[in-house]
Amino acid sequence: MHPMDRRTAWRLLAALPLLPAAPRAMAQAPAILLIESYNADFEWDAGYRAALRERLEPAWRLVSFEMDTKRLPPERHAAMADQAWDTYLKLKPALVILGDDAALSLLHARLAATATPVVYLGINNNPRAYFDPGKVRNITGVLERPLVKRNVAELRKIVPAARRVLFLFDVSITSTVLFSEVFGGNQRQRIEGLEVDVKLLGGWRAWQAEILAARRNRYDAIYLGTYQAVRDDGTAPPPAMNILRWSSAHAQVPLFGLWDFFVGADKAVGGLVLDGRDQGMAAADIALRILGGATPGSIYPVTAQRGRFVFSRAQLARYRITLPPEIAAQARLLD
Repeated sequence: MHPMDRRTAWRLLAALPLLPAAPRAMAQAPAILLIESYNADFEWDAGYRAALRERLEPAWRLVSFEMDTKRLPPERHAAMADQAWDTYLKLKPALVILGDDAALSLLHARLAATATPVVYLGINNNPRAYFDPGKVRNITGVLERPLVKRNVAELRKIVPAARRVLFLFDVSITSTVLFSEVFGGNQRQRIEGLEVDVKLLGGWRAWQAEILAARRNRYDAIYLGTYQAVRDDGTAPPPAMNILRWSSAHAQVPLFGLWDFFVGADKAVGGLVLDGRDQGMAAADIALRILGGATPGSIYPVTAQRGRFVFSRAQLARYRITLPPEIAAQARLLD
């Protein structure tokens, strides 16, 4: 073997033990515990979790616990919160991130009694409904405010003939909070000159009936809120994403959404939507400030609600909708 070739070979062999170093470094990094209200397969969670990993790793090790409250019945939520707490006690993380209202509502009291900094995201309720910020100084975070009124205002431009709109929600924690905070607990009201009805439905049969009867009930459009907690009321519902696809396939009026993952060729037409990635980025910014030395009590909660127009070409064509130029210029078009 040529001497140079021999030296090259030895250098390559010497480098082999170094290949697993990155995973080992990740395992040794200080831990951040992410407690998700929902589950890893839920598109909202996937969006904010990817953003958190992008911003925090590898300097910090993100460990997730899924409370799965959209799929589990309410009577099991407290037990999932206990499991999340056990994970916290074993992990001893440098910081905790709470995803969405269920996690904050079920765990804030225990976490407030610790010195561990806590960052929440995806919160639709007023945080004061859960704790007193004047007394709890280790918790801050990111609010989520679905752009309901702005969507209704834009709908008048997208579907100029619209007069009546139906908002459909399941009966999850998120839905009940939105009904109270955004709609003021009123099932019928006028927003931007349109008559708006809001219905919270627990069962699949009732959900189907509303979708099928929308045109007969003189609605010009339907906005879907959360639907993942729709339960069996005599006719077993399909998996969550198939509820959206069924609703799209059977709707006789345009179906719009409030979150980006609602939009697609076999889903909703679109709308001014939020996405989990923006929430994750905003929460990561706050977490890094705290890990850099800032106190949670010195950081005022932020609202990540920029929103963006996202539409499905196929659904626009289905309902013969032409976007007005000022919206088309800003919109992301799918399929």
